[in-house]
Amino acid sequence: MIPSSYPSSEEMARLTARMLWEIGAVHFMENGAPFKLASGLPSPVYIDCRKPNSFPRVRSTLMDFLTVTVMRNAGFEAFDNIAGGETAGIPFAAMVAERMALPMTYVRKKPKGYGRNARIEGVMTEGQRVLLVEDLTTDGGSKLSFVDAIRETGASCAHTAVIFYYGIFPETTKTLGDHGVELHYLCTWHDVLAEAKARGGFDADTLAQVEAFLADPRKWQAENGA
Repeated sequence: MIPSSYPSSEEMARLTARMLWEIGAVHFMENGAPFKLASGLPSPVYIDCRKPNSFPRVRSTLMDFLTVTVMRNAGFEAFDNIAGGETAGIPFAAMVAERMALPMTYVRKKPKGYGRNARIEGVMTEGQRVLLVEDLTTDGGSKLSFVDAIRETGASCAHTAVIFYYGIFPETTKTLGDHGVELHYLCTWHDVLAEAKARGGFDADTLAQVEAFLADPRKWQAENGA
């Protein structure tokens, strides 16, 4: 069902951050030991955006938020197909597609190596306007391969939507924009930090490390073993 209520972007960001905290998807480093990101770089923060799948009320609310965000920003009749990026984006794409009453497909990270050797699973046709859905984005780079695979079918892909956007790497919107892609998201690390402060329970040193990272992530990484 297409959502019919439209909270402000600020309220959706606040509630998204709150829900991610409630389900234990947000982690701040403890005892000075940073997390290692997929890139291999250190970080004092880590978020697990696959976790909402296990919490039906949170999952449903987030997908309502993501759907109305995309429709409000891109248009109510802007898409013909919803594509999920392997693997985290697949369930979220399915739920957004259900809400928008549109076909759903998914994009493999690489050809599967047998059969049709396809990267696109499902029916995607030339001329369709495709929304790429994933769980999160850091610097936007991983989205480009999925977008290129979609475009190789003759479809277009000018928008991608995520639950969580790091919001701390200035090159992200340029990377996507130079590729002709607009990013839509629900919340950033700044929203999550604001919720952390409102919740209390974090020592001053932990919050200082997080704030230093958010202010200048490359400098923090260089100072912490990058």
